Formats: sequence, structure tokens, C-alpha cells
Amino acid sequence: MSKVAVLGYGTVGSGVVHVLTENSSIITEKAGEPVEVARVLDLRDFPGDPVSDVLTHDFSDIENDGDIDVVVETMGGTKPAYDFVKRCLLAGKSVCTSNKALVAAHGTELIRIASEKGVHFFFEASVGGGIPILRPLNRCIVADEILSICGILNGTTNFILTKMADEGSDYGEVLKEAQSLGYAEADPTADVEGHDTCRKIAILTALAYGAQVDYEDIKTEGISGITKEDIEYAVKSGRKIRLLGMSRKENGRLYALVAPFMIGPSNPLYSVDGVFNAITVTGNMLGDVMFYGQGAGKEATASAVVTDIVEAVKNRDIPVTIRWDEKKQEIAPADSMKNHFFLRVGAAEKDKLRSLGDGESISAPDGCDGEVGFITDIMTETELNEKLEGFHDIRKVIRVL
Repeated sequence: MSKVAVLGYGTVGSGVVHVLTENSSIITEKAGEPVEVARVLDLRDFPGDPVSDVLTHDFSDIENDGDIDVVVETMGGTKPAYDFVKRCLLAGKSVCTSNKALVAAHGTELIRIASEKGVHFFFEASVGGGIPILRPLNRCIVADEILSICGILNGTTNFILTKMADEGSDYGEVLKEAQSLGYAEADPTADVEGHDTCRKIAILTALAYGAQVDYEDIKTEGISGITKEDIEYAVKSGRKIRLLGMSRKENGRLYALVAPFMIGPSNPLYSVDGVFNAITVTGNMLGDVMFYGQGAGKEATASAVVTDIVEAVKNRDIPVTIRWDEKKQEIAPADSMKNHFFLRVGAAEKDKLRSLGDGESISAPDGCDGEVGFITDIMTETELNEKLEGFHDIRKVIRVL
């Protein structure tokens, strides 16, 4: 029998306990032995909850219990999660986590410690919730050079942008609805300003290219500046605006970026609406493959964590290599990355748009009198800024994929 401890009995932690209990027979069959929750750590008490029989408020009860061989971390953040996880690994316990902030900030070190101690550090649920993406990157797409990764990695922003397009609503109005439905936090900054997506694309990029990526090196823009007028231009041109996290290699340089993009029907991410997430991976032999599903939620995320638990139990004495070297990968400046760009400019600037290539003109939707929309030829952001020096009435610039 394998004994598991859970750090944090919140949404995901309680979901993990539920999955282990509800699907115990399936998990026993897949793991090759029963998996039992031996301890749950939380500062709170849960009277009447079955977990109260194994509840502890003292981390050392888990750290010093030699019978516990797998620890699940679902506390979130890096303090005290980092200290607890590191101590568990040093104590010879495998760790499974859903904590993207922890993995993005300390993944390199924790993977190394796990390898040195002959245990596992698994984090499938840290990106895409219940969507299996990290394990395929590490084990399945290994015959290819990864050319690019691009994803809708945050359900909150995708819900907001979908509702704005479907209902013609303002950003602030839809944000309040997302908060009332529980899709957005009271302080939504991490989601709407792209920080959540940034950490996830850093993890994906590290796994895809096999070395550390500092998420602070990734240029990150959120959706708080997207207006219903921007959405209307996108709809009029047959496109949608989505917050994307992407990384790609061009001419030997690695680019990574988080920003709102206009995407058209030919892009596989175009059909991803609401709170769903999706990630496309392009290999030089495989071509495009897409992973789609619930990017968050109690059961979906818990399912991914429990899958990691089963992997840790099955491979207790077998090393599972995660290619994530400590040498930091350099991220090329985002302003040298090539894209098309959508511009909203005052009507007086219309003749100047010829300097941006043949492009595509988009007539102004209702309520946007006195301006024009235009999609440029492909160019770098630096080149765009140089060409825009003679413009005096630029109202919005959004990248186009």
C-alpha cells in the first residue's frame, strides 16, 4: 500500500481526496497497489468531514512519517509551499503539485533534488488543469524539434473575451459577471494582466526546449485594455481576440510572449470559447497537434494530480527523466518577433497606412466614427514602431496571428 499526504485542503486538495476515495478501485488497479490518504495538512479544522481523522496542523507530522511516500502540494503560492516541498523531497518523498507559481519559480531546483534523492517531482496539473500536456511533451513528442507552442492558458480571460464578443459588453461589466460566477478572483490581476499565463508558458517552454526559462524574462500584456470596440473590429473581420501564451524558435532564437492576439478561423484555437483552455504544439515532423479541455476546476485539476500520484507509485524504483537543465535559456526580445498587427487610427491617418504594406482594411463598426482599422503586413514590433513615428492618432495596436 502507498500512503499519501495532502498539503492544503482547499478546492484542489479536497478534490484530490475525493478522487482517491471515489475512484479507489480504479486507482488501485492502475497503480498496482492501494493508495491511501494518510495525512492532510491544513490550518483549519473540518468537523464532521471524514478527513478530520487524518488532519494535522503540523507539517513535521508528514515530513517525519517514514510510511508516507508521496506528498501532494495544493497550497498555492511559493510560501510556505517551496519550503515544504523541498523538505519532502529531501526526506525521500515524491511530490505531486498543481502549483504553477512554485514550478515556474523553483522547478529547476526541485527537479534536480528529486533526481538526486531517487524520487519524483511531478506537476502535470500546473498547466492546463485536467488537460494532459506536460507528460506528452516530456515523453511522447520526443522525435521532433518543437517549433512552437501556443495556447489559451487561462479560463478567466477566455470567458471574459468570449462574453464580450457574444454580448457586445464592456470589459468591466463582464469581469464583474466572471467574479460573481466564481471564474475570477476578487483581485483578478494575476489572470487579466497575464501573469498566470506567463508562468504556464514558461513551464511549457522549459519542457519543450529542455532548459530553465525565467518567467520574468517573458514580455507579458493582459486584456484589461481590450475594449468592446476592439472586439467589434475583430468580429467584423471574422476574427476573435484571445489572450495567448506562446513560444517559438526562429532563426536559432527563442521567443516567448503573452499578449492579446486576433486569430482567424484557420487557427485551431479559434473555436476555443468560454472557460476552456487549449494548447497547440508544432513539431518539425509531427506538424500541429492540439490539447483541449477544462483548464481549471476542482475535479479536472484533481484528476491530473491523482494521475501524477499513480505515476509516482508505479515508478517508485524507476527514474523518470524530466529534461529541464539548469542552464537558463535566453529569451530573445519580443520586439524582434515577427507578427501581423491590427491598428485603429484616426481617419486623418488613413493615407499613411500605405507605409505598412498592402495589408487588410477593416471599416469602422458602429460607434467608431472618425477612425479606420488596418492589419499590417508581417513585420517586427521594432519595424512597426519605426513606421508609426509619423502617425499622430493611434488608438490601439493588437497583434494578429
